[in-house]
Amino acid sequence: MCGRYVSTRGPEDLARRFEVTEWHATDGPAPSWNVAPTDEVWAVLERAPRGQKGGGPAPVRRELLPLRWGLVPSWAKDVRTGARMINARVETVHEKPAFRTAFVRRRCLLPADGFYEWEQVKAGDTGRTRKQPYFIHPEDGGVMALAGLYEYWRDPAVERDDDPAAWLMTCTVITTEATDAAGRVHPRMPLAIGPEHYGDWLDPARRDAEGLRELLTTPADGQLDARPVSPAVNDVRNNGPELLTPASPAT
Repeated sequence: MCGRYVSTRGPEDLARRFEVTEWHATDGPAPSWNVAPTDEVWAVLERAPRGQKGGGPAPVRRELLPLRWGLVPSWAKDVRTGARMINARVETVHEKPAFRTAFVRRRCLLPADGFYEWEQVKAGDTGRTRKQPYFIHPEDGGVMALAGLYEYWRDPAVERDDDPAAWLMTCTVITTEATDAAGRVHPRMPLAIGPEHYGDWLDPARRDAEGLRELLTTPADGQLDARPVSPAVNDVRNNGPELLTPASPAT
């Protein structure tokens, strides 16, 4: 499971790194050291603009957009459904009703500095256990491109389809079996896409489920580092670079 992550890069940096052609600098989330479910997050995706006029097909654009974390299927009756849809397992993402349409039509990348996982550890000599948070990130300090899906949800409380408030865009993170340092902390981890596969993963014209699944068989190359951090990250109200300060797992 991936329930928290870190995303501190600004839109200018992300637009350059992911070769984005369409974005708005004034829109979107601020840097966050404690991204939590239902937060707005940056997402990279490719799509053709809606309402394109003319005889030819609309050109596909690579966009940087803010999406709400927690996928709300188009058929959901309530937006609160998204709080339970923050992750999609790679083993079943192509067949689960909530994700299978988005998997073949609406894929995205979610930039992250790293993610948090929790390990059960003994608390001194009491015999009790507690959850020790770890920050897991690339050793080279690079940006992870987490494999994600996005979806549109129509708010029935808004009358007009052309009202921007009528549509909510949400996303989910695809997870896989943990490797590297992450596997010592938790059995699952978010699945990262390597730069050589960005185009294939984002391409909306690719709708072959088996071919897409081949892009997700192995986590992106690169070593991960895991370090214990303060339990302050457990509270979503805490947010700042101090959350990444190394802490002793015995404290």
